Amino acid sequence: MTGRLFALEQYDCSPDAAASAPAFGTPDCRLVAAVRISADDVVIALVEGADADAVAAAARAADWRVDRLVPARWIYPPEQSTDEAGPPVT
Repeated sequence: MTGRLFALEQYDCSPDAAASAPAFGTPDCRLVAAVRISADDVVIALVEGADADAVAAAARAADWRVDRLVPARWIYPPEQSTDEAGPPVT
């Protein structure tokens, strides 16, 4: 699935928010990666989707709170495996 890239942000998250948040994916969008920045109490998720509305709808369906949703672009894109499972874990 290829789509536009969006950054989804959640603020004031509990320490286990990212670990307990369900992953989401629909035919219109895919969670690529999510990181928690403890010092700022923020979770940032990178999501590929057809448009911002599709990403917001998928997040709502998975019970992800969305405090900010903005278009993003890769500066240094992850290498894709042949099965396109997402960015490699390093």
